[in-house]
Amino acid sequence: MKTYFFYILAVGFTAAACSKKTSQGGTTVQPPPVAVDTMLYKMMPFKMGASVNVNLMKTNASYNGVVTKEYNSITAENAMKFGALHPAQNTFFWTDADYLVDYALSNGKRVHGHTLNWYTSLPSWVTNFSGDSTAWEDLLKTHIQTVVTHFKGKVSSWDVVNEAFNDDGTLRNSIWVQHLGPDYIARCFQYARQADSAVLLFYNDYGHEYSSAKRTAIANMIANFKSRGIPIDGIGLQFHITYTQSDANISTAINMAAATGLKVHIAELDVRLNDAKDQGLVLTQTLADQQAAKYKYVVKAYNTIVPAAQQYGITTWNVGDADSWVPGWLKAPDYPLPFDRNYLRKPAYRAIIEGAK
Repeated sequence: MKTYFFYILAVGFTAAACSKKTSQGGTTVQPPPVAVDTMLYKMMPFKMGASVNVNLMKTNASYNGVVTKEYNSITAENAMKFGALHPAQNTFFWTDADYLVDYALSNGKRVHGHTLNWYTSLPSWVTNFSGDSTAWEDLLKTHIQTVVTHFKGKVSSWDVVNEAFNDDGTLRNSIWVQHLGPDYIARCFQYARQADSAVLLFYNDYGHEYSSAKRTAIANMIANFKSRGIPIDGIGLQFHITYTQSDANISTAINMAAATGLKVHIAELDVRLNDAKDQGLVLTQTLADQQAAKYKYVVKAYNTIVPAAQQYGITTWNVGDADSWVPGWLKAPDYPLPFDRNYLRKPAYRAIIEGAK
């Protein structure tokens, strides 16, 4: 993979103006003119978060340092998913998730839990489970209530159900639908509320910015929940977007979420640059600036459209480019986050701050 380098002068608001070539021909991207002592979360009117990797928090001082300095909300990238927490039917593994929660509480950071129910990241004992609908219901209820109870008073909010809809607005034919029927989603929220009367409960999904059918299906589900008294406090817009995503569709997605009256969380933000899967893609100044413009628009639209009382904050999906899921998913180089692989600030960092003004 080709690389690029940042050169920062830690003097006031200045940054190095030099430009160099990498050994492989990639041009240097200029760092944003931001004071080195700036803390991202202190520049925002709402919580600014990142999903985090437990192993990196424990072993990479630079990674841990950026999380500690720049964010005031964290989400466990994987440590609170079903397979990680509940590897065997009668076994819960709390070590990694407890580490993150203890770290967050010690450092004054909010914890957003992710996720109580998903169609994937399931352990084999669940995918191979044999039992009638009553047994499946007990499995679901036991998992949700054990997890929520364990973190009660420590985790502020949960993505209760994640990605239950297809892009065409139909309900995903998941293992949960197959064994429990389509109303399992409502029961997940009810079980979570029974376990913790104070924690905030979110529905989280991707594709709001490109699928009107999915947006409508989610809005209809929320309206149905409200009419039935099913507890739901927030909606998560993942926003795994590309730098070419239209601003109009981003605004439409945020408007629809705000119109629910629920808290709105941009929950998994990253901005891809390489949907063409160019194996030799290098982060140029032009691409970095285009990415920054998209970050700025997302933040500005969120801060403008969503009433302050409904703003739950913005969370990027991990911290530095080397930590992102995107290159592995694309099977190609990409640079989707506000920090580079060396945890130095990219133009997107400054753009996030400007978007919140």
